[in-house]
Amino acid sequence: MRIRGWLSVLAAGCVLLAGTPAAAAPPAADDLRDRLEAVPGLTVLGERPTEPGFRLFDLTYAQPADHRDPSSGEFQQRLTLLHRGEDRPTVAYTTGYELPAQAARTEPTRLLDGNQVAIEHRFFTPSRPGDPDWTDLNIWQAATDEHRVIDALRGLYDDRWVTTGASKGGMTAVYHRRFYPQDVDATIAYVAPNDVDNDQDRYDEFLATVGNAECRDALTAVQRDALTRRTELRDRFTAYAAAEGLTFDRIIGDADRALDAVVVDAPFAFWQYRGVQDCASIPGPGASLDDLWGFFDETVQFSSYTDQGLDPYVPYYYQAGTQLGWPDVSDEPLADLLHNRSMGEPRNFVPREIDMRFRPGAMADVAAWVASQGSELMFVNGAADPWSAEPFQLGPGSRDSYAYLVPGGNHGSKIEALPPQQRAEAEATVRRWAGVDQPPARIRTALDRADDLPRTPPMLP
Repeated sequence: MRIRGWLSVLAAGCVLLAGTPAAAAPPAADDLRDRLEAVPGLTVLGERPTEPGFRLFDLTYAQPADHRDPSSGEFQQRLTLLHRGEDRPTVAYTTGYELPAQAARTEPTRLLDGNQVAIEHRFFTPSRPGDPDWTDLNIWQAATDEHRVIDALRGLYDDRWVTTGASKGGMTAVYHRRFYPQDVDATIAYVAPNDVDNDQDRYDEFLATVGNAECRDALTAVQRDALTRRTELRDRFTAYAAAEGLTFDRIIGDADRALDAVVVDAPFAFWQYRGVQDCASIPGPGASLDDLWGFFDETVQFSSYTDQGLDPYVPYYYQAGTQLGWPDVSDEPLADLLHNRSMGEPRNFVPREIDMRFRPGAMADVAAWVASQGSELMFVNGAADPWSAEPFQLGPGSRDSYAYLVPGGNHGSKIEALPPQQRAEAEATVRRWAGVDQPPARIRTALDRADDLPRTPPMLP
């Protein structure tokens, strides 16, 4: 996954929509809060008003920093619980990053009219041990976090459970199933790539055919135009950063390196978040500096490549550079104009004091499990999303599992955007897995707003 644009991730804390009415308090003799507070390791930080028929709790759960060595200390993992009813199925939403800025029901939660537990990924602040040992940030440790959360809450929610997540959150949900396949009844992973062999990427091939030739050529041309006007754009980037209190020296190095990163990432980010409907917005020859700045800022976001923009995603870049792999997109068409090559590598976005060494094999192991033993898995990808170039692949041993591709879909693809027959089939499968016989009555609430992926820096899944 291209490291910057992957992030559709993911601001801190679930924020309630302004103006939503408070839910009526349940009877004191049957208070859900009391039962939550009785769960060992679980802390109820508070309950916030939300839509009628729901309750919204902020929680933390005590996790070992290293599950193989409980004496290594612990950290408080941040959660939110959107309670619908103890007789309803429960969706564990693995964010892959920090918690979303607002509480919203994911698509499976809406389809099932269920409860939802959102789980912040370890090492994304504040869910990080003090004085962290970064080798404890790996897919098995995170999967074990999720296993313990689900196990702790199953005493309250003993109906069926499914896991879900989008982008890196979908990847995280699949990793959990690989190590704890019996924890839940099913997994629905959206726009989740799997880079089986980091040295054999297919992203260049995808980017050479996505959309149409005119749009692809226009993207290359605007990249070259920007680099030809490097001094002007770099000076504007420097002035912008100074005005906003942003810096470059701690992580990425300087504004020149940051500018190369922004420009190189533009095509990947364009297809990840935008699409053919936006091709006319690509500045052509002779474009003004304002037009160039506006295009690259909307497509990639200049702030993403400052220290402040990168810092929240250091755990992602660390994982990409140690286990997950990353999209190695060629910068050869710009080679004569770039000052800094290979800016897509995750080492560029992790502080140097954090040691990194790529350990191949983790993704191949997950891929082998999906193809030979995976069951009750659903993958939903977008046909125009670069991340779909390397999807999880079902195999001869995959049981009761399905893969769907949204025509023309980008990194926000969902079941609801599938062709009607496929959509009906997929929705019926999710309900069957969760033991819900009939579609729930449609409840229109502010919690049903589109749960689009959080916008992450370019090249993040």
